[in-house]
Amino acid sequence: MSKNPPKIKRPNAISTTNACKLCKPLGACLAFKGIEGAVPYLHGSQGCATYMRRYIISHYNEPIDIASSSLSEKHAVYGGGPNLKLGLTNVAAKYRPAMIGIATTCLTETIGDDVKMYLHQYAEDTKGSIGLPALVNVSTPSYSGTHMEGFHAAIREVISQMSAGGPRTATVNLLPGFVSSADYRQLIEIMAEFGLDCTMLPDLSETMDGPALMEYEKIQGGGTPLQAIKAMGRSQGTIEFGPTLGDTASGGDVLLEKFGIPRHRLGMPLGIKETDRFFSLLEQLSGRPTPEKYGKQRGRLIDAYVDGHKYIFGKRAIVYGEEDLVVGLSSFLTEIGIQPVLCASGGTSGRLEKAIAAVTGDTLLAQPQIHEGMDFFEISELAEGLQPDLIIGHSKGYPLAKKLDIPLIRVGFPIHDRVGGQRILHLGYEGAQHLFDTITNAVISKKQADSPVGYSYM
Repeated sequence: MSKNPPKIKRPNAISTTNACKLCKPLGACLAFKGIEGAVPYLHGSQGCATYMRRYIISHYNEPIDIASSSLSEKHAVYGGGPNLKLGLTNVAAKYRPAMIGIATTCLTETIGDDVKMYLHQYAEDTKGSIGLPALVNVSTPSYSGTHMEGFHAAIREVISQMSAGGPRTATVNLLPGFVSSADYRQLIEIMAEFGLDCTMLPDLSETMDGPALMEYEKIQGGGTPLQAIKAMGRSQGTIEFGPTLGDTASGGDVLLEKFGIPRHRLGMPLGIKETDRFFSLLEQLSGRPTPEKYGKQRGRLIDAYVDGHKYIFGKRAIVYGEEDLVVGLSSFLTEIGIQPVLCASGGTSGRLEKAIAAVTGDTLLAQPQIHEGMDFFEISELAEGLQPDLIIGHSKGYPLAKKLDIPLIRVGFPIHDRVGGQRILHLGYEGAQHLFDTITNAVISKKQADSPVGYSYM
């Protein structure tokens, strides 16, 4: 937080208006969806699964099935154990999944359902059955966090409950956090170019952005193989993106503490500075120099910075979204000459201000206002006095951009009012090139639209 944050007048001091976050089990479902043969399963009411499916489909334009134990008022009194077990049996029979990822909701957490005990009973009841899926459970009450906390909690539990130790291999674990399907594909390509055998968890590159098929698949192809997850405790090291993650909040922490796997925590490789750090680590782990193709991408990006600098230097931006993405975007904006004036997130890690200062402190003359636990009412109230030239974040900021009559650069999740949200490239030199062109052209377009002559040549 800024040292003297402005006071915000709101109609109800305890309300949240248009939250700058999503619910915790939604994040867990997306993490489970990045595992090969997995089906996300919500232990709670049917409405939760319906809402999350609709929300996710609107961004990805891909089908996603989320199973539910479908609890009713009766189960809120007597407990949801029988429904949980029956639902697992039905999902196993209908989908034939390799894994079922079980996330709790507000209802089941509030009534105190002991999911671990239920799953132990289920294992005893089905002992000797053939073809049963692996079961992984995670506690994700929405009232205790955000979708990103649910996402990281699911990854942590998958690793904790499934990975095993043993003789070391040359494999490198990559835990990139929640990025676009295009970003996951980019990361797979980069690791392969360095000759590194990589286990990336999760992998939504195909499961949530697949090709058109003649017949519907109940479980989409792709995702991180279960065998690879089981072997993560034997890898040579773990790369984890997440400057605002806590010391015990991630899969990388589990691998370090449980198996002694060295952990290398970086910021998202967004922009030249952070991508250089990522590539430097890959050179160290692989023993190879950065491939020439990436050197050329970096050179073209620098050339673009020089070409477009005069159009965007000194512009002011509001940035919002998941905390780690906000940190990466702040680093990128600073290096292209744009001043972040407000960095906001619905997350409450307590690490956002320090992380942003670490990536911008040697460049920015003045640090932006930095706020955690924000909603869009508060962001809108602060925006009035900041005179921003553009807003950078997901689709929920569109009403504010319209109100201020400035461009909205859509990044992150969710993007509901445009197609291709899953194909937006954010990471690496290519991702920075895409973002730089998009931002620069949006600024030029705004100036062109506001011009009384509507010039057609720059």
